[in-house]
Amino acid sequence: MAHAAPRNRGMIEQGRTTDVFDARTHRMAQIVLPVLAALVYGFWAAANRRYGGPITGWNLLFGFLTALVFAVVLVTLLTVAPKLHRGLHAVAWAAFAGVAVGFLFSQSNGSIYRSVALGVGVMVGTFLLLFYRYYTKEDAEGHRRE
Repeated sequence: MAHAAPRNRGMIEQGRTTDVFDARTHRMAQIVLPVLAALVYGFWAAANRRYGGPITGWNLLFGFLTALVFAVVLVTLLTVAPKLHRGLHAVAWAAFAGVAVGFLFSQSNGSIYRSVALGVGVMVGTFLLLFYRYYTKEDAEGHRRE
């Protein structure tokens, strides 16, 4: 019968993960990933808006402005949201996700009622998921236990 190898108590309680990338790579990722997400979002919104028609200058402008607004809000949220209490933290991310999905759907020529319903549905689901996550990973004062 196989048994687990004995380990000292310090190895079990340590619980840290190894960091594969250095600090410079993490700083670059904090800039590059929101910009890439914003470009994808802007392209998606512009593609929804043109309904399969030709790409025009106005369509490109709309896509870049949408990407710019998305990037600014995302970077602001990434900066401010971790400082909020767990309930407000979850509400901020849920509102961002709901508005983003609702806006994308509204650009595909859907009705405003369906866009709002989809946005609210995504918002509620995101809030429940994130509130549970933050509730289980933070203490009452908001200090993370990870």
